[in-house]
Amino acid sequence: LPPELLVQIFGSLPGTDLPSLARVCTTFRRILRTDTIWRRRCREEYGVCENLRKLEITGVSCRDVYAKLLHRYRHILGLWQPDIGPYGGLLNVVVDGLFIIGWMYLPPHDPHVDDPMRFKPLFRIHLMERKCATVECMYGHKGPHNGHIQIVKKDEFSTKCNQTDHHRMSGGRQEEFRTWLREEWGRTLEDIFHEHMQELILMKFIYTSQYDNCLTYRRIYLPPSSPDDLIKPGLFKGTYGSHGLEIVMLSFHGKKAKGTKITGDPNIPAGQQTVEIDLAHPLHLPDVENLRDFSELSRIVLKVQEQVRREEQEEEQRQEEEDRSPQAASHSAAKPLGGEGTDGGETSAGAEGTAQDKSTASQPFTLPMGVISRNEDYPRTCRICFYGTGLIAGHGFTSPERTPGVFVLFDDDRFGFVWLELKSFSLYSRIKVSFQNAEAPSREAFDEMLKNIQSLAT
Repeated sequence: LPPELLVQIFGSLPGTDLPSLARVCTTFRRILRTDTIWRRRCREEYGVCENLRKLEITGVSCRDVYAKLLHRYRHILGLWQPDIGPYGGLLNVVVDGLFIIGWMYLPPHDPHVDDPMRFKPLFRIHLMERKCATVECMYGHKGPHNGHIQIVKKDEFSTKCNQTDHHRMSGGRQEEFRTWLREEWGRTLEDIFHEHMQELILMKFIYTSQYDNCLTYRRIYLPPSSPDDLIKPGLFKGTYGSHGLEIVMLSFHGKKAKGTKITGDPNIPAGQQTVEIDLAHPLHLPDVENLRDFSELSRIVLKVQEQVRREEQEEEQRQEEEDRSPQAASHSAAKPLGGEGTDGGETSAGAEGTAQDKSTASQPFTLPMGVISRNEDYPRTCRICFYGTGLIAGHGFTSPERTPGVFVLFDDDRFGFVWLELKSFSLYSRIKVSFQNAEAPSREAFDEMLKNIQSLAT
Protein backbone atom coordinates (compact mmCIF):
# COMPACT_ATOMS: atom_id res chain seq x y z
CA LEU A 1 0.00 0.00 0.00
CA PRO A 2 1.22 3.56 -0.65
CA PRO A 3 2.50 5.45 2.43
CA GLU A 4 -0.31 8.04 2.16
CA LEU A 5 -2.96 5.32 2.52
CA LEU A 6 -1.08 3.69 5.39
CA VAL A 7 -1.03 7.04 7.21
CA GLN A 8 -4.84 7.24 6.88
CA ILE A 9 -5.30 3.65 8.06
CA PHE A 10 -2.92 3.98 11.01
CA GLY A 11 -4.52 7.29 11.98
CA SER A 12 -7.88 5.55 12.43
CA LEU A 13 -6.48 2.85 14.76
CA PRO A 14 -6.35 3.20 18.58
CA GLY A 15 -3.02 4.61 19.69
CA THR A 16 -2.48 1.61 21.95
CA ASP A 17 -2.27 -0.65 18.85
CA LEU A 18 0.31 1.41 16.97
CA PRO A 19 3.51 0.47 18.87
CA SER A 20 3.01 -3.21 18.02
CA LEU A 21 2.70 -2.23 14.34
CA ALA A 22 6.01 -0.40 14.56
CA ARG A 23 7.69 -3.67 15.47
CA VAL A 24 6.45 -5.41 12.31
CA CYS A 25 8.74 -3.70 9.80
CA THR A 26 10.92 -0.65 9.25
CA THR A 27 8.42 0.86 6.77
CA PHE A 28 5.68 0.90 9.42
CA ARG A 29 8.14 2.32 11.92
CA ARG A 30 8.98 5.18 9.57
CA ILE A 31 5.33 5.94 8.80
CA LEU A 32 4.43 6.00 12.49
CA ARG A 33 6.76 8.96 12.93
CA THR A 34 4.23 11.01 10.90
CA ASP A 35 2.67 13.64 13.16
CA THR A 36 -0.63 13.51 11.24
CA ILE A 37 -1.37 10.10 12.78
CA TRP A 38 -0.69 11.22 16.34
CA ARG A 39 -2.49 14.54 15.90
CA ARG A 40 -5.61 12.60 14.96
CA ARG A 41 -5.23 10.22 17.90
CA CYS A 42 -4.84 13.15 20.33
CA ARG A 43 -8.00 14.71 18.93
CA GLU A 44 -10.20 11.62 18.73
CA GLU A 45 -9.15 9.85 21.94
CA TYR A 46 -8.58 12.82 24.24
CA GLY A 47 -10.39 15.73 22.63
CA VAL A 48 -7.28 17.87 22.12
CA CYS A 49 -8.46 20.47 19.62
CA GLU A 50 -5.49 22.83 19.91
CA ASN A 51 -3.34 23.53 16.89
CA LEU A 52 -0.66 20.99 17.74
CA ARG A 53 1.60 22.32 15.01
CA LYS A 54 2.76 25.11 17.32
CA LEU A 55 4.53 22.41 19.34
CA GLU A 56 7.12 22.21 16.59
CA ILE A 57 8.64 25.45 17.91
CA THR A 58 9.47 23.74 21.20
CA GLY A 59 10.69 20.58 19.52
CA VAL A 60 7.90 18.44 21.02
CA SER A 61 6.01 16.20 18.59
CA CYS A 62 2.37 15.12 18.67
CA ARG A 63 3.63 11.61 19.23
CA ASP A 64 5.40 12.83 22.40
CA VAL A 65 2.18 14.49 23.58
CA TYR A 66 0.24 11.27 23.00
CA ALA A 67 2.76 8.80 24.43
CA LYS A 68 4.38 10.79 27.27
CA LEU A 69 1.40 12.83 28.48
CA LEU A 70 -2.05 11.71 27.39
CA HIS A 71 -1.53 7.95 27.18
CA ARG A 72 0.79 7.80 30.18
CA TYR A 73 -1.68 9.57 32.50
CA ARG A 74 -4.92 8.27 30.96
CA HIS A 75 -5.67 6.25 34.10
CA ILE A 76 -6.15 9.36 36.25
CA LEU A 77 -8.77 11.01 34.01
CA GLY A 78 -12.26 11.14 35.56
CA LEU A 79 -13.82 11.71 38.99
CA TRP A 80 -12.06 11.08 42.30
CA GLN A 81 -12.65 11.40 46.02
CA PRO A 82 -9.66 12.56 48.09
CA ASP A 83 -8.93 10.84 51.38
CA ILE A 84 -9.25 13.85 53.70
CA GLY A 85 -10.66 12.23 56.82
CA PRO A 86 -14.40 12.90 57.19
CA TYR A 87 -14.43 15.79 54.70
CA GLY A 88 -13.80 14.02 51.39
CA GLY A 89 -14.13 16.06 48.21
CA LEU A 90 -14.71 15.93 44.46
CA LEU A 91 -11.78 16.03 42.05
CA ASN A 92 -12.26 16.08 38.28
CA VAL A 93 -9.16 15.30 36.19
CA VAL A 94 -9.50 16.45 32.57
CA VAL A 95 -7.48 17.07 29.43
CA ASP A 96 -7.49 20.85 28.99
CA GLY A 97 -5.68 21.87 25.81
CA LEU A 98 -2.10 20.66 26.16
CA PHE A 99 -2.48 20.14 29.91
CA ILE A 100 -3.96 17.51 32.19
CA ILE A 101 -5.50 19.42 35.12
CA GLY A 102 -6.96 18.23 38.40
CA TRP A 103 -9.84 20.54 39.37
CA MET A 104 -11.27 20.39 42.89
CA TYR A 105 -15.00 21.14 42.73
CA LEU A 106 -16.45 23.07 45.67
CA PRO A 107 -20.12 23.76 46.50
CA PRO A 108 -21.35 27.34 46.26
CA HIS A 109 -21.35 29.43 49.42
CA ASP A 110 -23.90 28.43 52.06
CA PRO A 111 -26.90 28.41 51.72
CA HIS A 112 -27.18 29.18 47.98
CA VAL A 113 -27.68 25.66 46.62
CA ASP A 114 -28.86 26.83 43.19
CA ASP A 115 -25.64 28.75 42.50
CA PRO A 116 -23.06 27.06 40.21
CA MET A 117 -20.20 25.01 41.60
CA ARG A 118 -16.83 26.64 42.25
CA PHE A 119 -13.57 24.99 41.25
CA LYS A 120 -9.86 25.49 41.71
CA PRO A 121 -6.82 23.68 40.23
CA LEU A 122 -4.83 21.40 42.54
CA PHE A 123 -2.26 20.12 40.03
CA ARG A 124 -1.41 20.14 36.34
CA ILE A 125 0.73 18.03 34.03
CA HIS A 126 2.17 19.33 30.77
CA LEU A 127 4.70 18.59 28.06
CA MET A 128 5.82 21.87 26.60
CA GLU A 129 9.54 22.53 26.70
CA ARG A 130 10.93 19.18 27.81
CA LYS A 131 10.50 15.71 26.43
CA CYS A 132 9.09 14.29 29.65
CA ALA A 133 5.90 15.19 31.48
CA THR A 134 6.17 17.84 34.18
CA VAL A 135 3.89 17.67 37.24
CA GLU A 136 3.18 20.94 39.02
CA CYS A 137 1.35 21.59 42.29
CA MET A 138 -1.14 24.46 41.98
CA TYR A 139 -2.03 24.71 45.67
CA GLY A 140 -1.54 28.04 47.40
CA HIS A 141 -1.25 31.53 45.93
CA LYS A 142 2.32 31.67 44.62
CA GLY A 143 1.77 29.97 41.28
CA PRO A 144 2.77 26.53 39.92
CA HIS A 145 5.64 24.69 41.62
CA ASN A 146 7.24 21.25 41.63
CA GLY A 147 4.98 18.29 42.35
CA HIS A 148 4.73 14.53 41.85
CA ILE A 149 2.02 12.03 40.94
CA GLN A 150 2.13 8.31 41.64
CA ILE A 151 -0.42 5.82 40.34
CA VAL A 152 -0.64 3.56 43.40
CA LYS A 153 -2.88 0.86 41.91
CA LYS A 154 -5.97 0.52 39.74
CA ASP A 155 -8.46 3.29 40.55
CA GLU A 156 -6.13 4.97 43.06
CA PHE A 157 -3.38 7.58 42.77
CA SER A 158 -1.58 10.04 45.03
CA THR A 159 -0.19 13.55 44.70
CA LYS A 160 2.76 15.08 46.51
CA CYS A 161 3.98 18.67 46.64
CA ASN A 162 7.78 18.95 46.67
CA GLN A 163 7.79 22.64 47.62
CA THR A 164 5.26 23.10 50.40
CA ASP A 165 6.87 26.43 51.35
CA HIS A 166 4.97 27.81 48.33
CA HIS A 167 1.76 27.22 50.30
CA ARG A 168 2.77 29.52 53.14
CA MET A 169 1.72 33.17 53.31
CA SER A 170 3.72 36.08 54.66
CA GLY A 171 1.11 36.80 57.33
CA GLY A 172 1.43 33.30 58.78
CA ARG A 173 -1.41 30.97 59.73
CA GLN A 174 -3.79 33.83 60.52
CA GLU A 175 -3.57 35.20 56.99
CA GLU A 176 -3.87 31.67 55.56
CA PHE A 177 -6.99 31.09 57.65
CA ARG A 178 -8.61 34.39 56.66
CA THR A 179 -7.91 33.69 52.97
CA TRP A 180 -9.22 30.12 53.24
CA LEU A 181 -12.36 31.32 55.06
CA ARG A 182 -13.07 33.93 52.41
CA GLU A 183 -12.70 31.33 49.64
CA GLU A 184 -14.47 28.46 51.44
CA TRP A 185 -17.36 30.37 53.04
CA GLY A 186 -17.38 33.76 51.31
CA ARG A 187 -17.26 35.64 54.61
CA THR A 188 -15.10 36.53 57.61
CA LEU A 189 -15.17 34.83 61.01
CA GLU A 190 -16.74 37.97 62.48
CA ASP A 191 -19.72 37.49 60.14
CA ILE A 192 -20.41 34.06 61.67
CA PHE A 193 -22.13 34.63 64.99
CA HIS A 194 -22.90 31.01 65.84
CA GLU A 195 -20.13 29.80 68.18
CA HIS A 196 -20.55 26.11 67.29
CA MET A 197 -20.29 26.96 63.59
CA GLN A 198 -17.07 28.90 64.26
CA GLU A 199 -15.61 25.84 65.99
CA LEU A 200 -16.55 23.57 63.08
CA ILE A 201 -14.99 25.95 60.54
CA LEU A 202 -11.74 26.30 62.49
CA MET A 203 -11.57 22.54 62.95
CA LYS A 204 -11.96 21.95 59.21
CA PHE A 205 -9.22 24.46 58.37
CA ILE A 206 -6.74 22.91 60.82
CA TYR A 207 -7.53 19.38 59.62
CA THR A 208 -7.50 19.95 55.86
CA SER A 209 -4.54 22.34 55.67
CA GLN A 210 -2.18 19.83 57.26
CA TYR A 211 -2.25 17.71 54.08
CA ASP A 212 -0.49 20.41 51.98
CA ASN A 213 -1.96 18.88 48.80
CA CYS A 214 -0.25 15.54 49.51
CA LEU A 215 -3.32 13.35 49.04
CA THR A 216 -4.55 9.94 47.99
CA TYR A 217 -7.51 9.78 45.59
CA ARG A 218 -9.94 6.93 44.91
CA ARG A 219 -12.04 6.73 41.75
CA ILE A 220 -15.76 7.37 41.88
CA TYR A 221 -18.34 6.83 39.16
CA LEU A 222 -21.52 8.67 38.29
CA PRO A 223 -24.58 6.50 39.02
CA PRO A 224 -26.03 4.56 36.06
CA SER A 225 -29.52 5.63 35.02
CA SER A 226 -32.64 3.76 33.99
CA PRO A 227 -35.86 4.92 32.25
CA ASP A 228 -37.77 3.82 35.39
CA ASP A 229 -35.84 6.16 37.71
CA LEU A 230 -37.88 8.80 39.49
CA ILE A 231 -35.49 11.49 38.20
CA LYS A 232 -32.09 11.33 36.56
CA PRO A 233 -29.54 10.20 39.19
CA GLY A 234 -26.37 12.23 39.70
CA LEU A 235 -24.56 14.68 41.97
CA PHE A 236 -26.38 17.26 44.09
CA LYS A 237 -25.35 20.02 46.51
CA GLY A 238 -27.35 20.14 49.74
CA THR A 239 -27.64 22.15 52.96
CA TYR A 240 -26.38 20.53 56.17
CA GLY A 241 -26.97 23.06 58.93
CA SER A 242 -23.82 24.46 60.52
CA HIS A 243 -21.66 22.24 58.30
CA GLY A 244 -22.63 24.29 55.24
CA LEU A 245 -23.21 22.83 51.77
CA GLU A 246 -22.12 19.29 50.97
CA ILE A 247 -22.06 17.14 47.81
CA VAL A 248 -24.34 14.09 47.68
CA MET A 249 -24.68 11.39 45.02
CA LEU A 250 -28.27 10.25 44.37
CA SER A 251 -28.57 6.72 42.96
CA PHE A 252 -31.47 4.32 42.42
CA HIS A 253 -31.54 0.68 43.49
CA GLY A 254 -34.86 -0.93 42.61
CA LYS A 255 -37.44 0.24 45.15
CA LYS A 256 -34.84 2.26 47.09
CA ALA A 257 -32.96 5.46 46.35
CA LYS A 258 -29.76 6.35 48.19
CA GLY A 259 -27.99 9.62 48.86
CA THR A 260 -24.27 9.01 49.47
CA LYS A 261 -22.00 11.76 50.74
CA ILE A 262 -19.12 12.72 48.46
CA THR A 263 -18.13 15.46 50.90
CA GLY A 264 -18.85 15.09 54.59
CA ASP A 265 -18.32 16.41 58.10
CA PRO A 266 -17.23 15.18 61.56
CA ASN A 267 -20.75 13.89 62.30
CA ILE A 268 -21.50 12.01 59.08
CA PRO A 269 -18.27 11.54 57.07
CA ALA A 270 -17.88 11.41 53.31
CA GLY A 271 -18.79 7.98 51.94
CA GLN A 272 -21.70 7.37 54.30
CA GLN A 273 -25.28 7.02 53.13
CA THR A 274 -26.92 10.20 54.37
CA VAL A 275 -30.50 9.47 53.23
CA GLU A 276 -32.40 6.42 52.00
CA ILE A 277 -35.73 6.79 50.21
CA ASP A 278 -38.33 4.03 50.22
CA LEU A 279 -39.95 4.34 46.79
CA ALA A 280 -42.51 1.69 47.70
CA HIS A 281 -44.04 4.01 50.32
CA PRO A 282 -45.24 7.34 48.93
CA LEU A 283 -46.61 9.76 51.52
CA HIS A 284 -49.92 11.55 51.08
CA LEU A 285 -49.42 14.89 52.75
CA PRO A 286 -52.32 16.90 54.20
CA ASP A 287 -53.36 20.26 52.77
CA VAL A 288 -51.03 23.20 53.36
CA GLU A 289 -52.84 24.48 56.47
CA ASN A 290 -52.62 21.11 58.23
CA LEU A 291 -49.07 20.60 56.95
CA ARG A 292 -47.97 23.61 59.00
CA ASP A 293 -48.65 21.49 62.09
CA PHE A 294 -45.47 19.48 62.77
CA SER A 295 -47.33 16.94 64.90
CA GLU A 296 -49.59 16.10 61.96
CA LEU A 297 -46.64 15.43 59.64
CA SER A 298 -44.94 13.44 62.39
CA ARG A 299 -48.06 11.32 62.88
CA ILE A 300 -48.23 10.46 59.17
CA VAL A 301 -44.53 9.56 58.93
CA LEU A 302 -44.46 7.47 62.11
CA LYS A 303 -47.51 5.55 60.96
CA VAL A 304 -45.69 4.59 57.75
CA GLN A 305 -42.55 3.78 59.75
CA GLU A 306 -44.54 1.29 61.82
CA GLN A 307 -45.96 -0.25 58.66
CA VAL A 308 -42.44 -0.63 57.21
CA ARG A 309 -41.29 -2.36 60.40
CA ARG A 310 -44.19 -4.83 60.22
CA GLU A 311 -43.38 -5.62 56.60
CA GLU A 312 -39.70 -6.17 57.44
CA GLN A 313 -40.64 -8.52 60.28
CA GLU A 314 -42.97 -10.48 58.00
CA GLU A 315 -40.19 -10.74 55.41
CA GLU A 316 -37.77 -12.03 58.07
CA GLN A 317 -40.32 -14.64 59.22
CA ARG A 318 -40.85 -15.73 55.63
CA GLN A 319 -37.10 -16.12 55.13
CA GLU A 320 -36.84 -18.21 58.31
CA GLU A 321 -39.67 -20.47 57.12
CA GLU A 322 -37.97 -20.92 53.76
CA ASP A 323 -34.72 -21.85 55.47
CA ARG A 324 -36.49 -24.43 57.65
CA SER A 325 -38.67 -26.07 55.04
CA PRO A 326 -38.63 -26.17 51.23
CA GLN A 327 -42.35 -27.01 51.38
CA ALA A 328 -43.05 -23.84 53.36
CA ALA A 329 -41.01 -21.89 50.83
CA SER A 330 -43.21 -23.02 47.92
CA HIS A 331 -46.34 -22.27 49.99
CA SER A 332 -45.19 -18.73 50.89
CA ALA A 333 -44.14 -18.07 47.28
CA ALA A 334 -47.70 -18.80 46.13
CA LYS A 335 -49.26 -16.64 48.87
CA PRO A 336 -49.12 -12.81 48.78
CA LEU A 337 -47.30 -11.29 51.73
CA GLY A 338 -48.83 -9.41 54.60
CA GLY A 339 -52.49 -9.64 53.71
CA GLU A 340 -54.64 -6.65 52.86
CA GLY A 341 -52.96 -3.27 52.72
CA THR A 342 -49.49 -4.43 53.72
CA ASP A 343 -46.39 -5.43 51.81
CA GLY A 344 -47.88 -6.99 48.67
CA GLY A 345 -50.47 -4.34 47.94
CA GLU A 346 -48.51 -1.36 49.22
CA THR A 347 -45.31 -2.23 47.37
CA SER A 348 -46.96 -2.68 43.98
CA ALA A 349 -49.08 0.41 44.51
CA GLY A 350 -46.02 2.36 45.54
CA ALA A 351 -44.01 1.22 42.53
CA GLU A 352 -46.90 1.99 40.20
CA GLY A 353 -47.35 5.38 41.84
CA THR A 354 -43.66 6.14 41.33
CA ALA A 355 -43.96 5.61 37.58
CA GLN A 356 -47.21 7.56 37.33
CA ASP A 357 -46.15 10.49 39.49
CA LYS A 358 -43.32 11.49 37.17
CA SER A 359 -45.86 13.45 35.16
CA THR A 360 -48.49 14.31 37.81
CA ALA A 361 -49.45 17.87 38.62
CA SER A 362 -47.63 19.54 41.48
CA GLN A 363 -49.19 20.08 44.89
CA PRO A 364 -48.67 22.95 47.37
CA PHE A 365 -45.90 22.44 49.90
CA THR A 366 -44.69 24.27 52.98
CA LEU A 367 -42.50 23.36 55.92
CA PRO A 368 -44.21 22.76 59.25
CA MET A 369 -43.80 25.37 61.97
CA GLY A 370 -40.63 24.76 63.97
CA VAL A 371 -38.70 23.03 61.16
CA ILE A 372 -35.45 24.91 60.52
CA SER A 373 -34.21 25.50 56.98
CA ARG A 374 -30.89 27.14 56.02
CA ASN A 375 -32.45 28.16 52.73
CA GLU A 376 -35.91 29.74 52.94
CA ASP A 377 -36.04 29.94 49.15
CA TYR A 378 -37.25 26.35 48.75
CA PRO A 379 -40.03 25.63 46.15
CA ARG A 380 -43.58 25.99 47.42
CA THR A 381 -44.89 23.16 45.26
CA CYS A 382 -43.77 19.53 44.98
CA ARG A 383 -44.52 16.53 42.78
CA ILE A 384 -44.50 13.67 45.29
CA CYS A 385 -43.20 12.69 48.72
CA PHE A 386 -41.84 9.39 50.05
CA TYR A 387 -41.04 7.92 53.41
CA GLY A 388 -37.30 7.80 54.04
CA THR A 389 -34.63 7.62 56.69
CA GLY A 390 -31.74 9.97 57.40
CA LEU A 391 -28.47 9.08 59.13
CA ILE A 392 -27.57 11.12 62.22
CA ALA A 393 -24.64 10.68 64.62
CA GLY A 394 -22.62 12.43 67.28
CA HIS A 395 -19.25 14.06 66.66
CA GLY A 396 -16.74 11.55 65.33
CA PHE A 397 -19.56 9.43 63.83
CA THR A 398 -20.49 8.14 67.29
CA SER A 399 -23.80 6.34 67.92
CA PRO A 400 -25.03 6.53 64.32
CA GLU A 401 -28.71 5.75 63.76
CA ARG A 402 -31.21 5.99 60.92
CA THR A 403 -34.16 8.22 61.79
CA PRO A 404 -37.46 8.75 59.93
CA GLY A 405 -37.98 11.60 57.50
CA VAL A 406 -39.73 12.82 54.37
CA PHE A 407 -38.20 12.89 50.90
CA VAL A 408 -39.78 15.73 48.88
CA LEU A 409 -39.37 15.76 45.11
CA PHE A 410 -39.77 19.30 43.78
CA ASP A 411 -38.72 18.90 40.14
CA ASP A 412 -36.12 17.14 37.97
CA ASP A 413 -33.26 19.08 39.55
CA ARG A 414 -34.29 19.71 43.17
CA PHE A 415 -35.42 17.65 46.13
CA GLY A 416 -35.56 18.05 49.89
CA PHE A 417 -35.47 15.97 53.04
CA VAL A 418 -37.29 16.74 56.30
CA TRP A 419 -35.32 15.32 59.26
CA LEU A 420 -38.08 14.60 61.76
CA GLU A 421 -35.91 14.07 64.84
CA LEU A 422 -33.72 17.11 64.14
CA LYS A 423 -36.68 19.27 63.06
CA SER A 424 -34.59 20.49 60.15
CA PHE A 425 -34.82 20.58 56.37
CA SER A 426 -32.12 19.97 53.73
CA LEU A 427 -32.57 21.34 50.22
CA TYR A 428 -30.65 19.72 47.35
CA SER A 429 -29.96 21.09 43.86
CA ARG A 430 -28.44 19.23 40.91
CA ILE A 431 -24.81 19.85 39.92
CA LYS A 432 -25.09 20.73 36.24
CA VAL A 433 -21.61 19.85 35.04
CA SER A 434 -20.85 17.44 32.19
CA PHE A 435 -18.16 15.23 33.70
CA GLN A 436 -16.10 13.18 31.24
CA ASN A 437 -14.60 9.70 31.85
CA ALA A 438 -16.95 9.23 34.81
CA GLU A 439 -19.33 6.50 33.63
CA ALA A 440 -19.26 3.20 35.50
CA PRO A 441 -18.21 0.24 33.30
CA SER A 442 -21.14 -1.75 34.76
CA ARG A 443 -23.84 -1.64 37.43
CA GLU A 444 -21.78 -4.08 39.48
CA ALA A 445 -18.74 -1.79 39.30
CA PHE A 446 -20.81 1.14 40.56
CA ASP A 447 -22.26 -0.87 43.48
CA GLU A 448 -18.76 -2.06 44.38
CA MET A 449 -17.51 1.53 44.34
CA LEU A 450 -20.32 2.62 46.69
CA LYS A 451 -19.51 -0.23 49.06
CA ASN A 452 -15.81 0.64 49.06
CA ILE A 453 -16.17 4.33 49.85
CA GLN A 454 -18.64 3.55 52.64
CA SER A 455 -16.31 0.95 54.22
CA LEU A 456 -13.42 3.45 54.07
CA ALA A 457 -15.56 6.07 55.79
CA THR A 458 -16.54 3.63 58.52
